[in-house]
Amino acid sequence: MSHMFIPGPVDVSEEVMQAMTQPMIPHRSKEFDELFRRTAEGMQKVFLTQNRVFQPPASGSGMQEAAMRNLVAQDVLVLVNGAFADRWYKVGVANGKAVDRLDVPWGEAHTPEMLHDALKAKHYEAVAIVHNETSTGVENPIKELAAVVHEASPDTLIMVDAVSSLGGVKIETDAWGLDFVLTSSQKCLALPPGMSFAAVSDRAMAKAETVPNRGWYFDLLLLEKHRIKDSTPMTPTMQIIYGLDKQLERIFAEGLENRWARHSAMAQRVQSWMLAHDMPTLAKPEFCSKTVCTIQNTREIDIAALNKFLLTKGMRIANGYGDLKNKTFRIATMGDTTMDDVNQLLDAFEEYLKIA
Repeated sequence: MSHMFIPGPVDVSEEVMQAMTQPMIPHRSKEFDELFRRTAEGMQKVFLTQNRVFQPPASGSGMQEAAMRNLVAQDVLVLVNGAFADRWYKVGVANGKAVDRLDVPWGEAHTPEMLHDALKAKHYEAVAIVHNETSTGVENPIKELAAVVHEASPDTLIMVDAVSSLGGVKIETDAWGLDFVLTSSQKCLALPPGMSFAAVSDRAMAKAETVPNRGWYFDLLLLEKHRIKDSTPMTPTMQIIYGLDKQLERIFAEGLENRWARHSAMAQRVQSWMLAHDMPTLAKPEFCSKTVCTIQNTREIDIAALNKFLLTKGMRIANGYGDLKNKTFRIATMGDTTMDDVNQLLDAFEEYLKIA
């Protein structure tokens, strides 16, 4: 089995895989209600929130759509600095919202000053921010950006895509006043794809009550009606919920602070090694992601050939995403990856550079 240093789906531990082999139970049963409640309470701890946490079967993109359908009647501002922020913009447009963009070049982060100016120029119901842009390896300064929203436009909701960061990076949902924080199962949580999560504030729920045409599948009011009974309106991803229950146990055994520190240390190791080999990150050092390193391909490495070589060692990395394909490559250090894993990858990379 290869070790995937790609930004999702990531490797799933044997312990979690084994937990997922448990027999099916009815999702309208006390056994399921107890399981669903336990995973929701566990995810509250990961989100650092007392807010409700929804656990629908979907990808992170589904939760991007849920945010747009429920929290925006018309005007929304999307901060775009990469492919997945651009996707959120497109999701808003596809749902008929009046979407404005605040763009910065790919590889850069948004600053509080530019967001402040945008909020003073026009009122928005919500601001959508990708915390950790998987395509560029940029971590937006979400704490500082949220503070600007609270100061410049207090009634504007803050929607955060934390798909490639939650579980690997500390996100203080309540302390920073974030209204809708979404993630999915297949990245830092180290589960198979197919399940999503959203921590949603009371004022976001109040806003949803005023928004028409929320749809059905992602209607937060419908999800809430079932959530308070530890249930779900649609068929849940039973196998992944079993896996989540076990993985939360493993996460808390490691300790959240230790988990965040491990992710940061692994990313710094990759970044410093690549820089020493004349391959800097696309992001500036102060905005580098702690879960995925997007490296400038300054040595014009054949990424396909590199991956073919790495596969002989039981490893693989990711090419650049979209317009950055072949211009960059990405090394994800997320989930249950260890420093030993990272060092083995870098040793193999060193070996390849000598023969390429």
